[in-house]
Amino acid sequence: MTATETRVVVVGGGMAGHRVAQQAAGRGREVLLLGEEEHRPYNRVLLAEVLAGRFPAEVAALAALPDRVERRTARVVRIDRAERRVLCDDGSAVGYGDLVLATGSNPVLPALRGLFDDRLTGRERHRLPDGVFAFRTMADCADVDAYLPEVRQAVVVGGGLLGVSAARALAARGVSVVLAHQGEHLMERHLDEEAARLLAGHLAELGVEVHTECRVRSVLTDGGRRVTGVELADGFRLEAQLLVVAVGVRPRTNLAEAAGLTVRRGVVVDDRLTTDDPHIHAVGDCAEHRGVLYGLAGPALAQADVLARVLGGEDAAYPGSRLLTRLTLNGGSPLDLAAFGVTAPAGPADRVVRLADASRGTYRKVIVRRDEQGGDRLVGGVLLGDLDTVGTIAGTWEGDEALSAHPLHLLTTQSSTTGGPSR
Repeated sequence: MTATETRVVVVGGGMAGHRVAQQAAGRGREVLLLGEEEHRPYNRVLLAEVLAGRFPAEVAALAALPDRVERRTARVVRIDRAERRVLCDDGSAVGYGDLVLATGSNPVLPALRGLFDDRLTGRERHRLPDGVFAFRTMADCADVDAYLPEVRQAVVVGGGLLGVSAARALAARGVSVVLAHQGEHLMERHLDEEAARLLAGHLAELGVEVHTECRVRSVLTDGGRRVTGVELADGFRLEAQLLVVAVGVRPRTNLAEAAGLTVRRGVVVDDRLTTDDPHIHAVGDCAEHRGVLYGLAGPALAQADVLARVLGGEDAAYPGSRLLTRLTLNGGSPLDLAAFGVTAPAGPADRVVRLADASRGTYRKVIVRRDEQGGDRLVGGVLLGDLDTVGTIAGTWEGDEALSAHPLHLLTTQSSTTGGPSR
């Protein structure tokens, strides 16, 4: 058997791909990592901190890979399953023993009038106007940073996790920011209305003007395709020299689809992170496990660790992840936010325990469910503000054990273990 036939080829140089390469090499496998980005692999959780100017880009870089890992900058365009090789855009072909798809996701670009130029063709047709950016990669971060000297006013479209982070970072750079969100309140996937109202107030204190139930209809440009503002659905126009689009992401599944692998919302994998081809695996944002697309760093790293054990010949299985979304907004007015499990009662067996202090901008809510044995179990919650309790609460939730005390005790118990961000 040749070295090529036993080599692990990882497609995608993000956090999940980097972790698989690192861990598989530690278990004796020869690894080739193929990544499209020129940047050294980095922690995407820190992108907003880099954009805000609080950290240089180098701080976000991940640890150097072991010597057993070869890293190349290349874009894979096709998987040849019969020959067990991948074809790259430079014409090269790379053989594999095991192939790992860690292709991540692409930002969703909404159908806004003026976002693309219908007069152009080919790749130019999809070129964004000058001053319009997605916010997903370190390259996006660098591009926005380079453009900022020309910017007085910015519009961020999307009030989810990335949109809030981008708006906060731009405000920290002295830019006047309008955050336009189509939903009823900010981060509706994670927060309830009361927590979202506190978050909006925090952003307003920093100079971010928040508009919810606000749909951007058109991108306005000058004759040279440079953005000058946006038009809202009600016809109102906002001036802007910078537009950041952060309305969500879509898993990158085109390689898997073209290769005939099972794809639903993501590349379908089993508990061993294996597709319906025993030599091809998927992890991270592009992987769908038991019908779930996670899209967060924590589950991606957990999947990568399990897959590395599988590739090392161990009997390992990924059981799924319990999601805790964490957002820390640093600076002169810091804010901590965490959401986990269910954030609203689902039936009569659920009850809500809440502590709120509007003067301090803190909000703590947990959902407690009565189980069949008559015990109470923590099934979710929302925490915002001073999160000295998040470590204790997260540990209780992840342990899925019956509560030994009244749930109010959780909200008032301090903990020095705060856990890390998961985005």
